Amino acid sequence: MRLCRRQGSGCFVVTKSRQKKSDRNLPASPEAKPLKPFSQACENNKQPIINVLKRVFANRCHVLEIGSGTGQHAAFFSENLPHLIWQTSDLPENHPGINAWLDASPAQNLRRPLAINADDLHWPVAKVDAVFSANTLHIMSWESVVNLFSGIGRHTETEQGAVLAIYGPFKYNGNFTTESNRAFDLWLKQRAVHQGIRDFEKINELAEKIGFKLQEDNPMPANNQLLIWLRDSTG
Repeated sequence: MRLCRRQGSGCFVVTKSRQKKSDRNLPASPEAKPLKPFSQACENNKQPIINVLKRVFANRCHVLEIGSGTGQHAAFFSENLPHLIWQTSDLPENHPGINAWLDASPAQNLRRPLAINADDLHWPVAKVDAVFSANTLHIMSWESVVNLFSGIGRHTETEQGAVLAIYGPFKYNGNFTTESNRAFDLWLKQRAVHQGIRDFEKINELAEKIGFKLQEDNPMPANNQLLIWLRDSTG
């Protein structure tokens, strides 16, 4: 297996035989391993998402996944994108479940979760050339969404360029794409007043402020979208 990593202004490749277990920080804990959490939604959407990521991440080296959740996506995507490093992240309380999926994964390019909070000024990660996040924007407060994009801007490559991929439901021109999304938005707001389906135009504006330009808006299962932005190289 060949792993693509960035060093200086370019990428270099290491083989599996040169990679040490410490690179993957194994094992996570000597304690009994927790059961792997499972999301049927992740199971349903992983193939349509990877069909796009294989194309838009084809020349990427290091992906930061923000909000890895159960860990299902990370395990599946890393195995299907063996040329790059897949760095997981989430709030600490979700790390045991993510690590359970990592422990069961044969992928050598998968990394233990970092504790990343969108509202923190500094994230414990070096600059990456790709970011992926699924089903996060509608459960965060708007202030946290704004902070998330600011953090993405600070922690993504400028000289080499970067790709940003975000999956989830969106409104367009203030309108829901389906009645089921309208009902979902109402359910979110009843659960927590700060939650709700975001306006595409406002999200795109945040991406543009940090130098990303929209490239694709891909329809996905269950009335979701996979948005792809690109920040061109400035080097």
